[in-house]
Amino acid sequence: MWQHKVQTAIGILLVSGFALLLGSSGASAATEKCDRNCMTEMLTAYLDALVAHDPSKLPLADDVRVTEDSKALKIGEGLWQTVTGKGTFRHDYLDVRKQIAAAHVQLLEGANPALYSIVLHLRDRKIAGIESLVQRITPGSRFQPTELGKPIRGLDDPIPAGKRQSRATMIRTALTYTEGLRVGNFTDGGTPFAPETYRVENGVITAGEGCGRADCGLYTQNIMVHPGIIASVAAVDEENGVVLLWMNFGHTGSSYGEGNALVTFEAFKVWGGEIHAISAFFRGLPISTARFWPSSDPVPR
Repeated sequence: MWQHKVQTAIGILLVSGFALLLGSSGASAATEKCDRNCMTEMLTAYLDALVAHDPSKLPLADDVRVTEDSKALKIGEGLWQTVTGKGTFRHDYLDVRKQIAAAHVQLLEGANPALYSIVLHLRDRKIAGIESLVQRITPGSRFQPTELGKPIRGLDDPIPAGKRQSRATMIRTALTYTEGLRVGNFTDGGTPFAPETYRVENGVITAGEGCGRADCGLYTQNIMVHPGIIASVAAVDEENGVVLLWMNFGHTGSSYGEGNALVTFEAFKVWGGEIHAISAFFRGLPISTARFWPSSDPVPR
């Protein structure tokens, strides 16, 4: 009888110890997530390594995947071989929930700017995926960045009390911009711009205050129809109220070069049910260009 009691007690202790071990492992795994500071540091470390042409000290996952302009590369290829320095501009988009650290960054290739969209996919505090888009600016480029020596106005403004949206509604609000492009009219697309909304594309104000053109109104500008536009959610910075979308604008004749479409990582400051600021880095790529990375969140069709 006493042997049975001892065996039972030992069994209980073993089960309890195993449960504690599992709980401890779960807690340890939870601590492997990056917070905002960790994500900022990860982006800085990545950009420093990029400029130094030396990925050896980065915390890379064994199965790290790399794309540049939607083409598969090995770490150290592509812009890693040509970049010569950092410019003056960087804006981060930190998605703690999905462990995605993204940024728009101005880099240099000699004297010429390279507008760099970078999306780091993190897992267990390591870089498991590196997704980028590069737009090279030359003296002959149509868009010469004039707004990248300072922060993009409004993107980092604190969200007013009571105006913060849920992640899902932030995404829905941002996607009304895609719908406006699809139908060729932001009024018909139901895109809710705030009165102060303006848009910066490749470092140039193209709509709203500071645009400097005859047709600067977001609701009055003549925009072409983009019936084949595709959108994917790259990151949602819930704390700062910013949604970063990847978009392929689809077929629009020869508007973006014969056989090309505009491909962009475009950021939308969203709160109170309205879009308050827009910043995009884009370039022309073959119309068939896909993202080849999953959307962080479902995109309603």
